[in-house]
Amino acid sequence: MSDLLDHTEAKPSTQKETGTGPSAASLPLAGVRVLDFSQVMAGPFSTMLLADLGADVIKIEPPTGDQTRSSMGFKMKGPDSMGFLNMNRNKRSITLDLKSDAGREAFYKLVETADILVENYRPGVVKKLGVDYETLKKINPKLIYASISGFGQTGPWADRPGFDLMAQAMSGVMSVTGHPGMPPVKAGVPVADIGCALFCTYALLSAYIGRQKSGEGQYIDASLFEAALAFSIWDTSEYWGTGVMPTPVGTSNKMSAPYQAVKSKDGYFVMGATNQKLWLQLCEQIGREDLLEDQRFTTNPLRLKNREVLIEELEKTFVTKTSDEWVDELLAVGIPAGKMSSYPEAFESEHGRHRKMRLEIPHPIEGTVPNIGFPVKLMGTPQQIRMHPPLLGEHTDSVLAEVGLDEKEIADLKARGAFGA
Repeated sequence: MSDLLDHTEAKPSTQKETGTGPSAASLPLAGVRVLDFSQVMAGPFSTMLLADLGADVIKIEPPTGDQTRSSMGFKMKGPDSMGFLNMNRNKRSITLDLKSDAGREAFYKLVETADILVENYRPGVVKKLGVDYETLKKINPKLIYASISGFGQTGPWADRPGFDLMAQAMSGVMSVTGHPGMPPVKAGVPVADIGCALFCTYALLSAYIGRQKSGEGQYIDASLFEAALAFSIWDTSEYWGTGVMPTPVGTSNKMSAPYQAVKSKDGYFVMGATNQKLWLQLCEQIGREDLLEDQRFTTNPLRLKNREVLIEELEKTFVTKTSDEWVDELLAVGIPAGKMSSYPEAFESEHGRHRKMRLEIPHPIEGTVPNIGFPVKLMGTPQQIRMHPPLLGEHTDSVLAEVGLDEKEIADLKARGAFGA
């Protein structure tokens, strides 16, 4: 094998999120084999969620590796970016050149043993490579095959390259993001990518459960465009109900007021008096009973209609104390409030640490790498860190041996270009 394939296979880590927990074999998805034939974010994030729950996720990479390995513009000790390290834990990596006959031959052997496959090439590419669903279901009729793309596998936009930015713009998400009258603003986090990953995971697990009854796999078509559109519930409901085009509203929302970021003595904090009871409590707590008599603010619909002037009035009082003072004061009487945190502040907060939202993973090159913690907690079978994010092609030999290829056969595949030049 090449130098990248000569690393000793790492033994699964015994590190767990908690001091006690189930063995790897008792995790919910233990025994489920997933072929991760995707790159960058939506596909790898979806398959990492499956891996965290015990699935055997085999990351199939081209000889040059997942594009994310060399992204982000700053260097780590080794060749892999922090972004890659945060989306590929608990996986094994195998390199295959699917443009070669030998690479496809090895790939087909893997397909025979797989339950799930996830790919995110542009529509039509997998068919040209001979690894599309129609081809693979003849090898394994039980295979659940998910394709992730920018705009889906059919339709006028299907052939377009699609990334999170395009999905946010073309789905309408950017039309309601930011402040009125300002230039277009993208959501600060990749809502289309992560949303698509979550919807794809839900579909994969549903199809897997359904296969227990039918005995058959199926094809899943997931897109960033539709994932972004699915988040538009309040804005679309307003439009369909009133005919009024949704517009950006800053940090506020379309349902209640006051509910947004407000200015304090030392910055901003967020608060929400989302019903009449909380509105009465807010006015009493901050000493602004005069607002209760103001006919512009007597009901929630009126407060929404007059939101800008309402916030101006409230901020006359909020600027007299610091954000921390107001948050403590409002929480003490049951009014939802919170400080504005940076990511480092959120991860290092007392609550972030308690919820274990930063994990440290042993790594053969980096020493340890921080990872974002598990976003939901399974209390009976908690997710585990079993393996570090894999080095490129780290498990090629061992994975191929598992599907029945001996050393001579693997050497023959190498000679015929299965793993690249």
